[in-house]
Amino acid sequence: MLRICLLWALLLAPAFALENQLRDHPSPYLAMHGDDPVAWQDWGEAALAQAREQDKLVFVSSGYFSCHWCHVMQRESYKNPQIAALLNEHFIPVKLDRELHPALDAYLIDYLERTQGQAGWPLNIFLTPEGYPLIGATYVPPDRFEQLLEKLNATWENERSRTRNLARRALLQVIANKAQGGFEPMPLGELRLSFLRQALSIGDPMEGGFGDQNKFPMSPQLLAMLELRGEQASPALDTLLQVTLDQMASQGLRDQLGGGFYRYTVDPSWHVPHFEKMLYTQAQLARVYLLAGRLYQRDDYLAVARDTLDFALREMRGQDGLLIASFSAVDEQGEEGGPYLWHEQQLLEVLGAEDARLAQRHWSMQGPPTLESGHLPRQGESVEQLAAGAEMTAPEMRQRLADIRGRLLQARAKRDLPADTKELAGWNGLMIGALAIAAQQLQEPRYADAALSLAKNLRERLWQGGELWRARAGDKPVGAASLQDYGFVAEGLARLLQVRDDAQLRAWQRQLLGSAWQRFFSDAGWRVSEQSLIPGMGDKPAEGDGALLAPSAMLMRASLGSADPAIAGQLGKALALSRRPVQEEPFWHASHLLVLREAAQ
Repeated sequence: MLRICLLWALLLAPAFALENQLRDHPSPYLAMHGDDPVAWQDWGEAALAQAREQDKLVFVSSGYFSCHWCHVMQRESYKNPQIAALLNEHFIPVKLDRELHPALDAYLIDYLERTQGQAGWPLNIFLTPEGYPLIGATYVPPDRFEQLLEKLNATWENERSRTRNLARRALLQVIANKAQGGFEPMPLGELRLSFLRQALSIGDPMEGGFGDQNKFPMSPQLLAMLELRGEQASPALDTLLQVTLDQMASQGLRDQLGGGFYRYTVDPSWHVPHFEKMLYTQAQLARVYLLAGRLYQRDDYLAVARDTLDFALREMRGQDGLLIASFSAVDEQGEEGGPYLWHEQQLLEVLGAEDARLAQRHWSMQGPPTLESGHLPRQGESVEQLAAGAEMTAPEMRQRLADIRGRLLQARAKRDLPADTKELAGWNGLMIGALAIAAQQLQEPRYADAALSLAKNLRERLWQGGELWRARAGDKPVGAASLQDYGFVAEGLARLLQVRDDAQLRAWQRQLLGSAWQRFFSDAGWRVSEQSLIPGMGDKPAEGDGALLAPSAMLMRASLGSADPAIAGQLGKALALSRRPVQEEPFWHASHLLVLREAAQ
């Protein structure tokens, strides 16, 4: 009887039952989905082969460990048995760590922006079995998500041929919209003015930054504006730059107690951040404040840069000597910003009444709290103002506030702050470059020492058999390196070698440059990854700037002055290809504008 029951169970079981592949995955983001009832597949040819074999739509959900809304959607939808059953039965569900597959994520983000006007994370896109994007969304509430799954499955079951054709035509239309007509190159001086006019037209001279809703640091554009400002005075540009830098440094984007910057703010006044702390944010904003400090002769900007680098070196050190990817926006209880917020009673318990009042005044924690969970420290009354009211000297008050900060940080250290411990090659490359710039500009050898240590650890841990890996997670390298990794590491090494020569690293940098040009560039433009498993991920004449500097521009900048004739020839072609996108969208190709300018000097 038992054998008969087992036989019937096998016969009645789904022919293509999937199992969740993510338990104990080396990526912390993927591993946290390992206990979901959704039968998540890891991205790769195997998942697409399953989709083609079963003729099912592929559901790709891309996110990252420190993303607040990714956690929300997991809790509401991916832990929901009813939604999981729909995904498992009718789709091939794939979970993507965007930090391990930046090229695919960037392609899907670009597709969603071009078809729907906006994109973000969690990024959820349905692909046909052949890999054509069909429809996508960011965060979706569970009731609407369940309805979407049911409606999409019904459409696929009843109109497969028509749905396939729609997806193909939609992608062809996106590609056609990028098609090029006639083009007349603009002189570099006019390109510079075009970029600055565009930046000023969308800049916010009252609050700083760009746009009038969420405020992102926009580091690539700020770096370009600062470099170009050095060539010619501009009062309007000075106002926008310094208001932006002051607001970012003094308000909610920056952790006023512990150092480092959050990813962006959800309001136009820079008060309320999304609390992710990304390694690339620290590396890029350190570069911004170093350049601004030199340009405007402002020691406070240099202090912000120093504080940001010190935070990263102190708090983001991984077990293998590299720096980790990020700290989460939510704590273990799912509370956004929980580790950073303070209620009045907590301040009283840690500091006592008198020092609590000083903390409230100095870090603007009076009145209604910033968020329901408490006050976020921001810049309030100055040291001098507090000293005058307390009949103390400014140095005495400064020491007292340092003691108060120390006690608050000691209490804050007891709160849990989940971290994504992946050590990403490209982001560490960005930090190597930032540290090298700091060592040269601030004349502080400790930053050169730190950059050299990072570079050697990176070479030892993620360079194997002439191949660069994307990341180290757990105790092993994972993920294929992309153009981002080769470009950022090569540029970081180029800057490091200007302040600390090392024969081994110099030879490695030459290897990285040669390999990167061979792998990622052709006469048609740039490939952001070596493998393109789905249609549409073709060559581009230049990568645009986003949250990160354009990796193609970074590789080109690292290649300027190369003695290798092959690299010099490829660089000339890449410079020519980049002229059109820079001219058409200068604000979004600021890094390439700087390369064109530097190459012409």
